[in-house]
Amino acid sequence: MITADAGILKLKHKVIEEVARLAWDDGLDEEGKEKLVYEISPGPTAQYRCCVYKERELVKQRINLAMGKCPTPQVESNNIIQVLSPACEECPIASYTVTDNCRLCMGKACMNSCAFGAISLGENRTKIDPNKCKECGKCAAACPYGAIAHLVRPCKKACPVGAITYNEYGVCIIDESKCIQCGHCIHSCPFGAISSKSYLVDIIQEIKAGKEVIAMCAPATEGQFGEEITMASIKNGLKELGFADMVEVGLGGDMTAAYESAEWAEAKEEGRKMTTSCCPAFINMLRKHFPQQYEENVSSVISPMCAISRYLKATHPGCVTVFIGPCIAKKGEAQDETIPDNADYVITYGEFRALLRSKGVELKPVEDEYQESSIWGKRFASSGGVANAVIECMEERGQDVSDIKLKRCAGGDECRKALLLLKVGKLPEDFIEGMICPGGCVGGPSKHKTEQEITKAREALLSKADKRQVIANLENYPMDQFSMYRDGHME
Repeated sequence: MITADAGILKLKHKVIEEVARLAWDDGLDEEGKEKLVYEISPGPTAQYRCCVYKERELVKQRINLAMGKCPTPQVESNNIIQVLSPACEECPIASYTVTDNCRLCMGKACMNSCAFGAISLGENRTKIDPNKCKECGKCAAACPYGAIAHLVRPCKKACPVGAITYNEYGVCIIDESKCIQCGHCIHSCPFGAISSKSYLVDIIQEIKAGKEVIAMCAPATEGQFGEEITMASIKNGLKELGFADMVEVGLGGDMTAAYESAEWAEAKEEGRKMTTSCCPAFINMLRKHFPQQYEENVSSVISPMCAISRYLKATHPGCVTVFIGPCIAKKGEAQDETIPDNADYVITYGEFRALLRSKGVELKPVEDEYQESSIWGKRFASSGGVANAVIECMEERGQDVSDIKLKRCAGGDECRKALLLLKVGKLPEDFIEGMICPGGCVGGPSKHKTEQEITKAREALLSKADKRQVIANLENYPMDQFSMYRDGHME
């Protein structure tokens, strides 16, 4: 997949791959890391930045992120998403800029509207002094020619919750009290100044220590690597890497749908509205921006990732669980101490591919078939998939679903609007399915291919799945051995 940030991703994944390779070889000491910096940026001229010294500093910071640390020792933050300041320093732009449409008119509406003396006459057009401008926007509104453009930096534009501001030097600051860890800002930055912590080194150390490390592949995985690469192909590749086994998280989708459907039925009877609980960025939006609705309306059922992690920890005591998917926010969910026995580590598809390369492992087509999930659990990854699975469970139990009103939200703006309606008591629907990424998890920030490519390959793969029902499928699993609720309580 060729993307607008292809050059950034190439460098980022190269650093992660080489850090993983050093971790396998016990070479991640200071000497090994310093050597890696010069291998990636040998000089004397820079490949990616204005100078080789800035480039090397950024490689050092990316090495720290690849090791699950903050970019520099001076930064102390538990937030998954981090800003690499030297890269961000290349970006600052004036928020309001006068274009060539300016006619230097006699009315001077822009100058008269500015209360801060930020606008003066230039030779061919007026000028805005960025040091005086307070970004109030009155000049743009006053100009009769519409000659003043409002330029929003890409990271800020991508953030659905207004968590991004800038310091006096124009460097991006992420407000952790607002950030929902969706990761949309990461791929929007043209300078690669925003990235996330990676936990490949920890996973490699767990494998090398001889622990039973079990991978959990997100429902969005099918289709990410083309029509030839099935879940069985991925399982084989993971075992070659040293993982003990792999389980598809679509099975967790079945588990979540079954328990969430029981909550929906109860809420419907009580006349209470509910939201789904699967998308961690959506849950973060609720918790941080709609706290009352988080307490009153969100389902108490755990996500499919957590369900599979608990299932594995109940049946394989002492195992280490690793989730693989397209989601950045899942890394934050795994660290949420209020949800016990969740995944120990989370990696994205880009990190998974870097891990494969670090050991020279290739995903190959195989003849074996592997399926633990119903088609409903597999389709959790698409917008509407969660709600459809929940309704399927209700129908399998013989419940009437004809009058259920659903609000399927995909994308930050849609989710926020629905929650605002819920907050003010004007939501006409009974239930909200919230997914922060457009298109659902398939459109997650760390997807491997374009949504069109993924959808085509997914449909080809999913067409081969058997038609087992959700409730009947779960009879094959020890659902009484672990909790399906966030606080860990058993029914």
